[in-house]
Amino acid sequence: MVEELNKAMKYIEEHLEDENLAHEVLDNIECPACQFMKVFHALSGITLAEYIKNRRLSEANRRLLQGAKVIDVAFQYGYRSVDGFARAFKNWSGMLPSEVQKMRKCSTYPRMNFEVRTSGGRFMEYRIVEMPAFVFAGVSRRVPMQFEGVNMEIVKLAESITDVQKAEMHRLQDIMPYEVVNISYDSDTSFMKEEGYLTHMIGVLTTKKDIGAGLETYPMEAHTWAVFPSEGEYPSTMQNTMARIYGEWFLSSDYELALSLSFLFAKIDPERDNYAYSEVWIPVTKRKQ
Repeated sequence: MVEELNKAMKYIEEHLEDENLAHEVLDNIECPACQFMKVFHALSGITLAEYIKNRRLSEANRRLLQGAKVIDVAFQYGYRSVDGFARAFKNWSGMLPSEVQKMRKCSTYPRMNFEVRTSGGRFMEYRIVEMPAFVFAGVSRRVPMQFEGVNMEIVKLAESITDVQKAEMHRLQDIMPYEVVNISYDSDTSFMKEEGYLTHMIGVLTTKKDIGAGLETYPMEAHTWAVFPSEGEYPSTMQNTMARIYGEWFLSSDYELALSLSFLFAKIDPERDNYAYSEVWIPVTKRKQ
């Protein structure tokens, strides 16, 4: 994976002026795009789209200092108008493009390079579970994309579940983990940017066919799943576990991501504020040797 990350960084540098660069990067890697995106975000702290934007604006700053015209630089790096470029540049650097040459200031965002370093291992608990085909059954809503913190639209979704729907979900539960789970799918940006919307479902796993109470369904084929438990402050502990899965575990394990969809659940401790036991379930397949 580290080799793929650095291959992508090299491709970006050679094609910074390409309009659909993020999609080109994903077309030129030899690993699942979703896994690449999640590992990149876990290691860098930003999305691939944000990184490309930062590199383009950094190079735009350099070109402006060399005396290039603002209009030429704007179109060179994919902006359709000078005004749009000026707003993006000011948000990024704190100054307008027209001020760069006068003030002789330079904001830079260096190219990233990835390498593996071992500085003392950290134990990461997980188990591998073989699961038959099943269906997610629950309630869903389009919600804003949000990588960190509590998504209040998901909170509202949870609050909207009726007693009848809760009773039906309880009846349907017939396969582990026998918990109310959360899944997200169908992102506007294929999970590449923290913007747009995705579909979020709160529901249960079931093999039953007679699903009522107006519940929606999402089918899953039989898969191998890697299960990662965690316990602590919620949701930060769970989110940190997610980052470690894609930033550490996948880099060294014998498994690779099988599908982009994963699910999780959290059991809030009523005796402790913002504290929960949670599990993240991710479909995986044995890595080819």
